[in-house]
Amino acid sequence: MGFLDNDFLLTTDTAQRLYHEVAAGLPLYDYHCHLLPGDIANNRVYQNLFEIWLEGDHYKWRAMRANGIDEDFITGNADPYDKYLAWAETVPRTLRNPLYQWSHLELQRYFGINTLLDESTAKEIWDESERQLRSLDTHTILDRFNVALVCTTDDPLDSLEHHVTIRSLGIDTKVYPAFRPDRIFPTGELRAWNQYVDQIASVAQTQCSDLASLVAIIGYHHDRFHESGSRLSDHAFGCLPDVSPTEAEATTAFDKARSHALLSQVERDQLTIYLLQLTARLDAKRDWTKQLHLGPIRNVNKRLFGLLGRDIGCDSIGDFQQGPGLARFLGELDETDDLSRLILYNNNPTDNYLFATMIGNFQRGPTAGKLQWGSGWWHLDQKDGMRWQINALSNLGLLPRFVGMLTDSRSMMSYPRHEYFRRVLCQLMGEDVAAGELPDDIELLSKLVRGICFHNAAEYFQLELAPKYSNLSGAAN
Repeated sequence: MGFLDNDFLLTTDTAQRLYHEVAAGLPLYDYHCHLLPGDIANNRVYQNLFEIWLEGDHYKWRAMRANGIDEDFITGNADPYDKYLAWAETVPRTLRNPLYQWSHLELQRYFGINTLLDESTAKEIWDESERQLRSLDTHTILDRFNVALVCTTDDPLDSLEHHVTIRSLGIDTKVYPAFRPDRIFPTGELRAWNQYVDQIASVAQTQCSDLASLVAIIGYHHDRFHESGSRLSDHAFGCLPDVSPTEAEATTAFDKARSHALLSQVERDQLTIYLLQLTARLDAKRDWTKQLHLGPIRNVNKRLFGLLGRDIGCDSIGDFQQGPGLARFLGELDETDDLSRLILYNNNPTDNYLFATMIGNFQRGPTAGKLQWGSGWWHLDQKDGMRWQINALSNLGLLPRFVGMLTDSRSMMSYPRHEYFRRVLCQLMGEDVAAGELPDDIELLSKLVRGICFHNAAEYFQLELAPKYSNLSGAAN
């Protein structure tokens, strides 16, 4: 078996059959990512490997910092080719880091390049990829990788004009916005929070004078997203506070925050959960899916945060106590029948069994798998993290109801992550067959693989697909 050969990660006959005959040909259902809608609307043509590969990939940025690369060659003002050379110098040092496999898999799948990247081969790889990129626009990439659906991540301040443009293009990939109102929660600096509240009020052509007006403003933006096709929301927290605020407590916290008075942590938590419950009820009313990304410590490097801002690769796995706040939040929504379809993602693998069992507490028909535990993300979206998640879900829930993989990426070079996940999934099934732990029934296992790789998500989210893919969405058997 050679490096990244046709049977990469697949060591049994069953695994190879499941991947090559079943998983490999299925479309991609990328229900959570951070691609820029403008790049799709404008059918961006990337000029070089820096633009398509390094421009927003903080996984690679972290590795480059660890390799002693100066920040100017990572996020600074250095020439794009020099930044790429810094990455090429770093790649051989990523051996046994998933970045080594991912990077070469991306070069193979996008450009047919099998050469190992290092300083000596960097120029030839840059030149060949640059030549091919001239005819590899964004729409061509989506078509080549058989992407049926993309859900971007959009702030309430976004005009959504790019989504209007995308709908008019008639491309086979459906692109939907996802509502990400994290800045409405007073978890950070209050001056920035107040400025943001004023901004979303201005877009709604109103003023935010009290808590009721903020509730109405959030409802206005939720309406706007719904009209634009959105059926998903998304939020990111370290953990959910274990509080159950009354309207009076939330009002007091809001009034203090708007007057720039100092809020206690309890008051911040009360207003945060009150507003999160509001978004949850809006989601349930409109039959949306809510996503909760829990667990990371964000922006740990305050020096780089001050220089560059957020989303630069300086997050770490947190050791929060996730259970109490999460149980209270889900339980209170369940009691009032305001618990929509919901996907939980954890960043700390020690919380795997907690999350896998938490979703089981609130499942309710007629939606099968109404609560989902999402695939490993951020620090866990690699082979070990994927296997841990699949194994825990198998032990404690219903793996055949799992909605599968997503890219969670800012890069158009990330679609091989779906292939990587599918290979890991098929390998696990093959290992179980070889050990006598699953029946050697290719049809039974094929149904499971088809569901997890595409059909479960298509059924779960119920978003319109282009005719090319809609005919497949009910064909899991």
